[in-house]
Amino acid sequence: MAAGEITDLLSNDFQFDLVTAKLQRDLPDSEMVGKVTVHRIGTGRPALDKLFLPFAGAIKAWQLQKQNDYFCFWGIMVTFASGAGYICNILRTVSGKKKIPMVLTLQEGDSENHLKYKWAGLIDLSWRIALKQTDFLTAISNFLIKRAERMGYSGNRALVPNGVDLNVFSENFSAEEKEKTKNSLGKKAGDVFLVTSSRLSRKNAVDDIISALKFLPENFYLLVVGRGEEGVNLQKQADDSGLAGRVKFLGFVRQKNLPKIFSVCDIFVRPSRSEGFGNSFIEAMASRLPVIATPVGGIPDFLDDKETGLFCSPDNPKSVAEAVEFLVDNPELKEKMIRTAFEKVEKKYSWAKIAGEMKEKVFDKLSN
Repeated sequence: MAAGEITDLLSNDFQFDLVTAKLQRDLPDSEMVGKVTVHRIGTGRPALDKLFLPFAGAIKAWQLQKQNDYFCFWGIMVTFASGAGYICNILRTVSGKKKIPMVLTLQEGDSENHLKYKWAGLIDLSWRIALKQTDFLTAISNFLIKRAERMGYSGNRALVPNGVDLNVFSENFSAEEKEKTKNSLGKKAGDVFLVTSSRLSRKNAVDDIISALKFLPENFYLLVVGRGEEGVNLQKQADDSGLAGRVKFLGFVRQKNLPKIFSVCDIFVRPSRSEGFGNSFIEAMASRLPVIATPVGGIPDFLDDKETGLFCSPDNPKSVAEAVEFLVDNPELKEKMIRTAFEKVEKKYSWAKIAGEMKEKVFDKLSN
């Protein structure tokens, strides 16, 4: 999303080529997507395409550099694709050519344990190697900048958060549209709908929200938007705990359709165990939903307790329930939080502002 929004908004000033894995056999090797020329590497076999991407992608970047004379390579996250930029620079150095400045954007929301112990520590090692070869670092939160510094990065850096499409998420819906949406979701008079939207992974702690329902009255329901590796486990949890009738799994919902769902919900909840930033939070804030979150990772960059949202404790379903009840019992404070949060998002997190920051803080400096 960030890549798409930023490249679209900066297309009058810069040309972008994107090198990525093919992953699906029916996708073309090259095409325009938005304002970006996408070059897909591989045969359409996901596992193999990812493994070969750093090396085949480096060769592709070398070929494209001859045609376009790039002023920088831009890697988004410490991934196989970003590895192509670093390897291309190694090849250029070995052959006596000038290194292309490497920009790395950190977007990851994984925990410290994930980095240190996943794949026997290879993720941690890949971060350290990438950071050592990075010329300009951007990150979506202060938390990620500090993480990079702890891992040895001391070069140029800039905070460039993610944004939200205000035209989409601040849309006002008519009473008739809301009534149709309520009927489709089964919302009755007196019901309170909690909603969460995210990849269904352990770090996003949807299991804690389901467990929190046990501490709330029976007219409180949870809408779960998204899909992921924890989906089956979460549905089993709801069934085993006798809460299946109060948890509605909506699956994948296109971003343009999310605001209509948000418009009939009462509280957005995501008690994350770790978080790089969290686009879903600012999307909810832009939709004028009160937000309950945990003070982890990059969340404190935009959420101030009892000002733009409400904090609960990680791994503590009862704390989630208490935060929900606090908002229900304090309607004036809730409305004030909604207004303050919307004003903050409007001022700081529009994609136009974010793209402008990427241009001024990074691309203009490297291209001059």
